[in-house]
Amino acid sequence: MRKLTTALVTGLMALAGTGAVAGAPAQAATGAEYVALGDSYASGVGAASYEASSGDCQRSANNYPNQYVAEHPSYRLKDVTCSGAAIADVRSTQLSALSDKTSLVTLTVGGNDAQFATVVQDCLTEDDATCATVTERMSNYAKNQLVTKLASLYKDIKARAPHARVFVMGYPRTLAPSGSCGAIDLSATKRAAMNGMADALAEGTKAAAKAASVHFIDMRAQFTGHGACGSDPWIHGVDLSDLTEIFHPNLVGYTKGYAVKLNATAGVG
Repeated sequence: MRKLTTALVTGLMALAGTGAVAGAPAQAATGAEYVALGDSYASGVGAASYEASSGDCQRSANNYPNQYVAEHPSYRLKDVTCSGAAIADVRSTQLSALSDKTSLVTLTVGGNDAQFATVVQDCLTEDDATCATVTERMSNYAKNQLVTKLASLYKDIKARAPHARVFVMGYPRTLAPSGSCGAIDLSATKRAAMNGMADALAEGTKAAAKAASVHFIDMRAQFTGHGACGSDPWIHGVDLSDLTEIFHPNLVGYTKGYAVKLNATAGVG
């Protein structure tokens, strides 16, 4: 267990600790400007085909910003998403991509502020009581302090991109209620606790979006029946050979989950 725990800590902390932005890939000089902001769920961790130029930010050619632009080629994508990004990272390294010429903004962020990697580590390697304690603490944070921080960030985005439509993409519930998780299994108690935290993140993000008058896209219903460790997962389970993808959407999740929902909500560009 110590060797397993060490591997998990190393992999998950590396994921959470990234956040510096590598240069965004060059795009065509014409078209309406779409700026993609956010963390690993926005950069596409878990979808593979990572762009070498993005380095540790792990931006995937299959992330939902790229899939949206593939469907709506009138947009010119400026993708500055980065795995590990927290609110402070978005402020310090991503908001500069916005301007009064930006017409569309998407964002997923907040999970790292709620210590996603630490919660996953504790729930995978500790007992039910520890998992319940950390998820409850972070759920309280998500429904309170995080709301204020997110609302402030959304307002700053609107100020920098006053003509843009802003869409905040939420997080789905992580786990199926039953089924094998791979190298490490999770009890029903742990699954309920982690999904409860996902609900808290979604509700906190929704409240912040309402306060800042931006669009919130709730991903929970879209992923219903497709949690990690279930019979038809759209979210990666526990693979010790690829720790960074644990509990991130897989390619199907980004395609049938995030991209489908964004296309349906944001409309034709």
